Amino acid sequence: MMRRMQPIIIAEQLSKTYRAGKLEVPALRGVSFTVAPGEFVSIVGPSGSGKSTLFYVLGGLAQASSGSLQIDGIDFVHLSDAERTRLRRQKIGFVFQRFNLLPTLTAMGNIEIAHEIAGRKGQIDHTFLHSIAQMLGIEGRLHHRPSELSGGEQQRVAIARALIAHPAILLADEPTGNLASKQSNAVLEMLRRSNKELKQTVLMITHNEEAASIADRILHMRDGEIVRVEVPQAAVTAG
Repeated sequence: MMRRMQPIIIAEQLSKTYRAGKLEVPALRGVSFTVAPGEFVSIVGPSGSGKSTLFYVLGGLAQASSGSLQIDGIDFVHLSDAERTRLRRQKIGFVFQRFNLLPTLTAMGNIEIAHEIAGRKGQIDHTFLHSIAQMLGIEGRLHHRPSELSGGEQQRVAIARALIAHPAILLADEPTGNLASKQSNAVLEMLRRSNKELKQTVLMITHNEEAASIADRILHMRDGEIVRVEVPQAAVTAG
């Protein structure tokens, strides 16, 4: 009998409430779901739906008010800030809408520094770096600074930076939000390729349902809750 694979993400009744003086604003209301290793999941919803808060909680950038969260078998909720930071660096790669590249470093420098921040021992694997760069179509742009790159090229550098430390999970927050249509399609294709070819588990936050449809599953959020789970037609056909 084939052994079932343990989910890499297990979220149970996650809630997050922000406080401003005496006012309490619930951002997440009992969110529960699991993600399998190697799965690509999109999380969609309008502004204020809670998807960005969920992104920060999953990435260990914010702590849930209640509920439980396991990331690759580790209880993320009850860790100290220092422990959460260390495990976040080891387990999770981030792709942000605004790229967040260091302007004084070249594309290669931005990728290499992510390897150092993740605390990986030994020298960076430049063979792997160049294979990622080739897959992302930026191999000829590695010695250019961000100001010399197009928006699409900067985003692909940001993806390479997120992948270089071999994280178990890749979290992408509106990765196509600032890009033109052609650039957006290229970035989405690269995320899908990293998912398939590098076996990355990918969670992508987006308000764009067309972009979300490249995933294996779509979690629809509204008012801090998951209100619907959808399997895109492309995923059904592939399955």
